Amino acid sequence: MADTPPTSQQERIETTPPRVDDPASAPDTWSAGDSVPLGLCLLHADGRLIMCNDRYVEMYGVSRDVIKPGCSLLEILEHRKATGTFVGDTKAFADTQLAAIHAGRAAKHVVELRDGRCVSIINQPMADAGWISAHEDITTRKQAERELHRTRAFLDTVIDNIPECLYVKETEEFRLMLCNRAGAEFIGMSREAAIGKNAHDLLPKEEADFATARDREVVESGGGSMLGERWMHMPGGARLMSTHKVVIPDADGKNKYLLVLADDVTERRRAEERIAHMAHHDPLTDLPNRAAFTDRLMFAIERAAETPTTFGLLCLDLDRFKEVNDIFGHSVGDELLRQVSRRLQAVAEGAFLARLGGDEFMLVTLPGDQPSTTAALADRLIAALEEDFEIEGNQLRVGLSVGAAIFPNDGVDATTLLGNADAALYRAKIEGRGLIRFFEPDMDKRLRERRLLQHDLRSALDRGELSLHYQPQARLDGDIIGFEALARWQHPVRGSVPPSAFIPVAEESGLMVSLGEWILREACREAASWRRRLQIAVNLSPIQFRHGDLPALVHTILLQTGLPASRLELEITEGVLIHDFSRALSILRRLKALGVRIAMDDFGTGYSSLAYLQSFPFDKIKIDRAFISNLECNPQSAAIVRAVIGLGRGLELPVVAEGVETQDQLSFLTRESCDEVQGYFIGRPCPIDQYAHLVGRPQAEWPAPQPAKTA
Repeated sequence: MADTPPTSQQERIETTPPRVDDPASAPDTWSAGDSVPLGLCLLHADGRLIMCNDRYVEMYGVSRDVIKPGCSLLEILEHRKATGTFVGDTKAFADTQLAAIHAGRAAKHVVELRDGRCVSIINQPMADAGWISAHEDITTRKQAERELHRTRAFLDTVIDNIPECLYVKETEEFRLMLCNRAGAEFIGMSREAAIGKNAHDLLPKEEADFATARDREVVESGGGSMLGERWMHMPGGARLMSTHKVVIPDADGKNKYLLVLADDVTERRRAEERIAHMAHHDPLTDLPNRAAFTDRLMFAIERAAETPTTFGLLCLDLDRFKEVNDIFGHSVGDELLRQVSRRLQAVAEGAFLARLGGDEFMLVTLPGDQPSTTAALADRLIAALEEDFEIEGNQLRVGLSVGAAIFPNDGVDATTLLGNADAALYRAKIEGRGLIRFFEPDMDKRLRERRLLQHDLRSALDRGELSLHYQPQARLDGDIIGFEALARWQHPVRGSVPPSAFIPVAEESGLMVSLGEWILREACREAASWRRRLQIAVNLSPIQFRHGDLPALVHTILLQTGLPASRLELEITEGVLIHDFSRALSILRRLKALGVRIAMDDFGTGYSSLAYLQSFPFDKIKIDRAFISNLECNPQSAAIVRAVIGLGRGLELPVVAEGVETQDQLSFLTRESCDEVQGYFIGRPCPIDQYAHLVGRPQAEWPAPQPAKTA
């Protein structure tokens, strides 16, 4: 027996019950009551049944043998309990119902049956002391109500968790009717306190006036919508709000409500600005980056072509920066770049300065008289770096080399201008650094020749134009102990191209990896065929340490050629260790573990050789030829050679003197007890068949050299 049905439910009982004081009017069934969808029972005031309709019997699954005129309310309840359609204390419930009837009170309640059905029950007293009990199955309605409640709760949760501020206003005075959590947080007020208030109650006056005017505008527009973005000045600070206002009509089509969605996009806009800034600025120095420079150069060219005006393009490169970076570490190098950038920017005077990467900067000058304007600016830039930089207690000095090209004399497009400025910079660095050089036509010619040489070198690897010459190495007594393999290039047009010309090109272009592999493989193959177990020395480029797995390559070549590792000597310069000392040291240790020998070449030309000797157990030191060539005329060179030989003796390292070309030089080295010598006086670099007698093999047995191939 369940909750109270609406009043209309009673009105649907359109039958007149029989008189309770007339037994003849109490048939076994109440045919008139069977026409209504309610279970009906008519009872005497004492709770005895007068009659019930079929719907009641069907609803509760009771028996007409029990539920019949004259049975008591308690008997009805007991029978229903037996059939499973009543739960509880039957007597207590019956007493409660009868007490209410005797007091003239209607009893209304809802019961939920065990099978999940809900029944609404109304017990209504009648004027003649009897009462009627109406039972309605409201299961479907209850389920609908529960579903509606769940839907409302779900929608409330969704609305409350929308990250945008959501407001619903009535369109008369624009008072707030609904507000989600984000909306309440934005206005700094609880939702309960905000409901019923308008913009002037919630916002600063300027913002309230603006919001109200926009609200009225969208409502008066005939039910449209409005999008907009605006900075709002709130007590907590300025916020950028993106708003969308939509008029919502009621059932009659009148503009009843105004929905406002407001998204605080302040942080997103700031993030976008940061991303845009990062996309066009160098993260280390905050100068414009390569992308920004390219855009600015294109703009300068277009503007200068329309005006017409001229401007200068400067290519800037720091002198001695790599030394600082290698000696003091990347943190000092980074701080040096930041300080350099600030000094350059301070004297740029409105010119567009950008960092393209590393220690490379570009600058687009303002329009003006050329080349005097560009020359004056370049002089100021060079002067700005003349004073030392103090970083972490270190006094550091770097210089600046500048290459300049002038629009339109040196080019009318970005590619040409950049290439010509770079060619001028190349000339400035060759001629002594710390200089400015303007582009000249012959610079372009030399640059094109260098690039053509690079192209030809790539082809030379495929066509087999490269070969190896071998220079003997000997003890002071004249015994030959080995050879150094030296690459030679016989160009079909240029003739013999010296290594000093093509090795730098190979290193700059990336060809050094494949070229170095070919040299190493060919030298090992050749040495493995000698009858005498002489050593073979091969120079390694710093490029080979930066790319690929060099120890694995050496190991593979030794296995393939059959050359014992103890006969291979790899010569390195300081450049190998300067770029990435830890990685280079690891590679050298792996090479040493293979059993090959490692020699320090060109010793004495760098400033950190002694530190490197302490860090790695080299097998040999080679004195640079520059000191040997000056032995006879330069006392300082003699002192340096004498010191290096003494150092080798103290470290128990053999010392090789390169570039020995005269008897006097050999005599000096003999007096100083140098271990080994190499140079024209001992033997020039030649094809190995020139030294057939030294390697113990007839010339006819010589294996044909293998052509080089690109990697």
